[in-house]
Amino acid sequence: MKNIFKLSITLLALPLALSILTPIESVSAAQKTVTVGIVGTSEQELWKSVAKTAKKDSGITVKTKIFTDYNTPNKALVDGSLDLNAFQHTNFLDNWNKSNGNQLASIGKTYLTPMRIYSNHAHDVKNIKDNTTIAIPNDPTNEGRALTLLQTAGLIKLKKTDLPTIKDIKENKLNIKFKEIAADQTPSALKSVDAAVINANYAQEAHLAVKKSIYVEPINKASKQWINVIVANKKQAKNKTYQAVVKAYQTKKTEQYFDQTWGDTQLPAWNIKLK
Repeated sequence: MKNIFKLSITLLALPLALSILTPIESVSAAQKTVTVGIVGTSEQELWKSVAKTAKKDSGITVKTKIFTDYNTPNKALVDGSLDLNAFQHTNFLDNWNKSNGNQLASIGKTYLTPMRIYSNHAHDVKNIKDNTTIAIPNDPTNEGRALTLLQTAGLIKLKKTDLPTIKDIKENKLNIKFKEIAADQTPSALKSVDAAVINANYAQEAHLAVKKSIYVEPINKASKQWINVIVANKKQAKNKTYQAVVKAYQTKKTEQYFDQTWGDTQLPAWNIKLK
């Protein structure tokens, strides 16, 4: 009789135990799926490679969501529709945080992509002529970076400021005219302007040959602000699952992918020592 009573208690307890375990298991499974926002399609294959590593090493399913602009992926992190994003450099993140309540945090370095000047007309930056029209990105961070690049190339001189705009040009001996457009439109603008300052990801998507560039951004201490990063909501910066995704990214396999796919146009930032 006692045994029958114990068996009855056990059978009654079993559904209760299952009802408790099932939600826990489903939450655990949800935490193992991470959605990463990227801009453009040039890094889709890279993230497929990272996803394989994350699945193999940590049992994490990594999915990507593609955006076409530089602002929406950060908003998506804030509203929770994304877990991580990987498209922006440190400077862009810092400025976005200043304007949007400091809600996001870098959790790992990805790559450094030197910005380049491209032209269908000039074969060298020294061949830029008077009254040339140059297309530059119109978002504040990349415009400032593009103008700084043009100064380094010896084409203009700027006032000292953290994030220069066209208004900060103090010397323009060649009377260069600037066409400010969305960053993703700079490659197509090459057909109608004399030169364009183009972000590496958009140059890659447009299949612009590196040899077509006439000037490359130098790598030095100032490059630190242009290192691209994986970003999370600040509240989730120490999330172990997200850290595992960073670890899956920062591998020899990724380095080899960079080298085989982009050569020296995309460099693994976690290994770079800036002098």
